[in-house]
Amino acid sequence: MSTVLETEEHQALRAAVAALGKRYGREYSTSLARKGEHPRELWAEAGKLGYLGVNLPEEYGGGGGGLAELAIVLEELGAAGSPLLMMVVSPAICGTVIARFGTDDQKRQWLPGLADGSLTMAFGITEPDAGSNSHRITTTARREGGGWVLNGRKVFVSGVDVADATLIVGRTEDARTGKLKPCLFIVPREAPGFGRSLIEMELQAPEKQFELVLDDVTLPADALVGDEDAGLLQLFAGLNPERVMTAAFGIGMGRYALGRAVEYAKTRQVWKEPIGAHQAIAHPLAQAHIELELARLMMQKAARLYDDGDDVGAGEAANMAKYAAGEACVRAVDQAVHTLGGNGLTREYGLASLITAARVARIAPVSREMILNYVSHQSLGLPKSY
Repeated sequence: MSTVLETEEHQALRAAVAALGKRYGREYSTSLARKGEHPRELWAEAGKLGYLGVNLPEEYGGGGGGLAELAIVLEELGAAGSPLLMMVVSPAICGTVIARFGTDDQKRQWLPGLADGSLTMAFGITEPDAGSNSHRITTTARREGGGWVLNGRKVFVSGVDVADATLIVGRTEDARTGKLKPCLFIVPREAPGFGRSLIEMELQAPEKQFELVLDDVTLPADALVGDEDAGLLQLFAGLNPERVMTAAFGIGMGRYALGRAVEYAKTRQVWKEPIGAHQAIAHPLAQAHIELELARLMMQKAARLYDDGDDVGAGEAANMAKYAAGEACVRAVDQAVHTLGGNGLTREYGLASLITAARVARIAPVSREMILNYVSHQSLGLPKSY
C-alpha cells in the first residue's frame, strides 16, 4: 500500500513492525486460538521493542508519539496475520485515558507497564441491556467510607483473564442535579466481588470475551480516574482512539486477506492464463484494494486530528474511519475467500476463519448503524428519531 503521505519515521516504523509480524504470522495466531492460549510471546516482544507504548508519554516509558503511530503498529501486525486485539484496549483506550486524566500516582503505577507490555488493562463499557446506548448504563458507583462501591454487569469485555485490571465505566450521582453521570474506575482483576464468566464465541481468536458481574466491589478513593465532573470528556477521550484502532484492526485484516488472494490469483492456472488475468477475478480485488486505501486515509486523518487535540473533529473522523474500514474489511475478506474457491474454506489457507472475524469491525465497538446515526445528526444536522 502507498505510504507517500507518511513521514520517513512512520515508514520506518511500518517496515520494522511488518518484519516482526512476519516472524509470527497467521499460523501463530490461529494455533493459539485453537489451543485457547494468548499471544504472550508476540505481546512481550512488541512491548520490549517499544511498539505497544509508542503513543504513551516518554517520561513513563512510552515512545512519546501518538495514535497515528499506534495505529501503524496494529495495522502492520494485522497485515502480517498476527493482530493484537488487546492493543485496542490496553494502550489505546486505557493508556490514553490515564495519560490524559489520571493522577500522578495512577500514571506512575500503570503507564510504564502498559508501555512495555508487562501490565495489561481491559475496558468494560457494554452492558446486557444497554448495547450501543451508553446513557442506559446501569453499573453504579456510590461513595462509602472514603472510597467507592460498584455494582453492575458488563458484557463482551476482551481479555479480562489476562488483564491486571479493568477500566470500568460506571455512573455516579451528581449531588446538584440528582442525575447519573459516567465515571471511570480501575478495578483490579482479583478484587472481591468482581466475577467473570466466559462467553462462548464462534469467533476464532486468542482473546476471549467475558461477562462481568460487580457485586459490591469496594474500591479506594484513588480508583476513580480523573475528575468526577468530567465524565463524558474522559469517556470519549478513550472511545475515539478505540474507533481509530478498530479501523487499523480492520484494515490490517483486509490487507492480509487481499494479499493472500492476489498471491493465489497470480499463480493459480486453470485455463491458459493465471486466474488473476480475468477481470471477473481482478476487478473485485482491485476494488477491495481501493476501499482499503480510502479507509486508511480517513484513519490517518482521524489519528492526526486526535493527536493535534481536536477531539470534536477526531470524533467525526474516527467514526467515519471505523465505518469505512469495517466495510472494506468485510468485502476484502469475502472476495479473498471467493477468489480461492474451495481452497478459501480450507484450514490450509487460513482465510475462512476471517469471515467471522471481519464482522467484528462492523459490529464493535459501535455498530455501523450507530455511526450512520452519528453522521446523520452531527455532520448533516438531521433530526433524531430517538
